[in-house]
Amino acid sequence: MTLTSKLAKLGLFDARVPRYTSYPTAPQFSADTTDADARAWIAAIPPGSRISLYLHIPFCRRLCWFCACRTQGISNNGPVAAYLSTLKAELSMLAAILPPDISLSRVHWGGGTPTLFEAGMIEELAGAINDLAPMAPNGEFSVEVDPNEIDQSRVDALAAAGMTRASIGVQDFDVEIQTTIGRLQSFDVTRFAADMLRASGVHSLNTDILFGLPHQTTEKIAASVQKLLTLSPDRVALYGYAHVPWMARRQSLIPSDALPAPEERLKLFETARQLFEWDGYRQIGIDHFAVPHDTLAVAARTGKLRRNFQGYTDEPAEVLIGLGASAISRFPQGYAQNNPSTSGYTKSIREGAFSTSRGHCFSEDDRLRGRLIEAIMCDFEVDIDDMISRFPKREAHIRALLARAAAHFGDIVQLKKDRFQVLPDGHALARIIARHFDAYEMSSAGHVSAI
Repeated sequence: MTLTSKLAKLGLFDARVPRYTSYPTAPQFSADTTDADARAWIAAIPPGSRISLYLHIPFCRRLCWFCACRTQGISNNGPVAAYLSTLKAELSMLAAILPPDISLSRVHWGGGTPTLFEAGMIEELAGAINDLAPMAPNGEFSVEVDPNEIDQSRVDALAAAGMTRASIGVQDFDVEIQTTIGRLQSFDVTRFAADMLRASGVHSLNTDILFGLPHQTTEKIAASVQKLLTLSPDRVALYGYAHVPWMARRQSLIPSDALPAPEERLKLFETARQLFEWDGYRQIGIDHFAVPHDTLAVAARTGKLRRNFQGYTDEPAEVLIGLGASAISRFPQGYAQNNPSTSGYTKSIREGAFSTSRGHCFSEDDRLRGRLIEAIMCDFEVDIDDMISRFPKREAHIRALLARAAAHFGDIVQLKKDRFQVLPDGHALARIIARHFDAYEMSSAGHVSAI
């Protein structure tokens, strides 16, 4: 049996599974988690801790058709200015109950398009965050930058605010593909933005590129990757395009008959992967690449790689607080998600309440299975002794779960007394193997292709 046939038999080309940026995954969240839970979990943060902040800015000048994120189009910056006021109010509410001596190990502005903020707005928001808590030593401040929505004044404001890392979405440089997905962004515009950022002292650059787009071929993705490599990004996320028009209605504008078949998606990924590795990048987990000295690559080598809602991270903090509409917070006790509606989120904050609309309180089994899944997704292996040290009363259960997975997946995994490993031929199946440890029922309609 060929490797492709083996992968097909195990479901790579027809399964729909979560990306496992959380466990349990967001479809399992419920309205049982409330503002009171979020407040209690914030108050329980030990004084002197390092935490992370994620700020969601849900606006875009134009809505890209491929995108399934919670965003809304705007024609002027009036809604952005009003939203900034609400974010500042939420930060003030957080400051009132945050325990003392907290510092920030990571701050990330995501979207949407954070660079819709004008220079003065950037200064205001950065100032409000500084009023909340100082950056920790070696802390990182990253921002998602749209090359079509950036200029020198905004770059200067971000640099002055201490931005250490910029993240640029590329998707693909082919004009036919860009037109089909509603995302026109030339290589020259992208290169200009990258050069401007670096000239302003922001030396760390992340980029995102997609495989599985309409009209994409191995030749086209190779050309886009080669152009991308001339920008010398420190990290690259190589995500599979998720075509879910029943969830993201704008995707119905993309012709489904122009999408590559699952087997072709694997070839597209492998083409890009080989080009990144030939250029000296190390593969990180299932879909990231980084230069060897990047902190993400270091974390992968040293067993400190983690996974959260932004993908792979070297973030050590146990608490991530999400601010803004639809943002998700993670605490040792569970997840809390803000109202996904901008108007609903704004109404709660104006009334003096956190906008928690749903979430999930962890059980002991959630923590155990979540750690197994994170280990598979990050390291392609489970250190059994480490698992037993974390859950000393559950050794028999841990070994039983791993034994069942080993029996199901055969020779693409290996089970030893102290270690469960996904062998290199099975790395493409990591999400399917992770699904094997997921205790929750799920609708395949809510998730995306396994490749």
